[in-house]
Amino acid sequence: MPHTPAESAKAAPAAHLRPESLTFLRALIRANRRDPVVAREWFAAHKDAWERDLKQPMLAIIAAVTQEMESFAPAHVRPPEKCFFRIYRDTRFSPDKRPYKEHIAAWWSHRELEKTSGAGFYFHIAPDAVILAAGAYMPGKDQLSAIRHWLADHHSKFQALLQTPALRRTFNEFEGNPLTRPPAGFPADHPALDLLRCRQWGLSCTMPVETALNSRLTSEIVRRFRLAAPVVEALNTAILAPSAAPEPARRRVLFGFTDGQKPAKTAKNR
Repeated sequence: MPHTPAESAKAAPAAHLRPESLTFLRALIRANRRDPVVAREWFAAHKDAWERDLKQPMLAIIAAVTQEMESFAPAHVRPPEKCFFRIYRDTRFSPDKRPYKEHIAAWWSHRELEKTSGAGFYFHIAPDAVILAAGAYMPGKDQLSAIRHWLADHHSKFQALLQTPALRRTFNEFEGNPLTRPPAGFPADHPALDLLRCRQWGLSCTMPVETALNSRLTSEIVRRFRLAAPVVEALNTAILAPSAAPEPARRRVLFGFTDGQKPAKTAKNR
């Protein structure tokens, strides 16, 4: 028998967590910090609670946020399952053998880029906080180069985006995990050196964990993502620009190096 609209609405998970969700997450963390075999046995025994209390509400949150992103970040609209990070940790090469992550998270990547690359939108819920971020946090070597070369010409525009009053009121100060020296190929006196030394470009903010239980959770996420969207778009413009290759020619044009003047690359200056 088909469900009535009222029954379907009742059956659909709300786009926020419930107190039981955080209770489960805290229990998962306690189990996760025991022996890995015991942790996996605990998770298997509580798989139904994981689906009901965390996974399904999280997918509902992602779907609600994604629907709103059509209006300000359409290139990042993806199926909720593609945005939701797995709860399982990859422990193959790590001395930390805890089998599960201790937060639930989502990442909206650009549809033309790999899931964890490029600039995008991120949020996670842990037992003590809700964290939002937007930007490029794991750019590979080619993406690092593309962003830096774009910033060399467009740093004033990018700085203006970062200095938007609403953005400064909402997000933490931009840091960027900078290099200690100029990256290879860029002069030490470049006016945008602070930006060029960065290995990440983005914004983040932290909200109380109680926000995750509020029916206004998705609107709070969307408001912040909308503010950060121009920064994300600028970074992806740099990465996806046709001029992103070839790198050697761009360096000679931008900085006037001849073949004999190009500085040597070093691992530290990536």
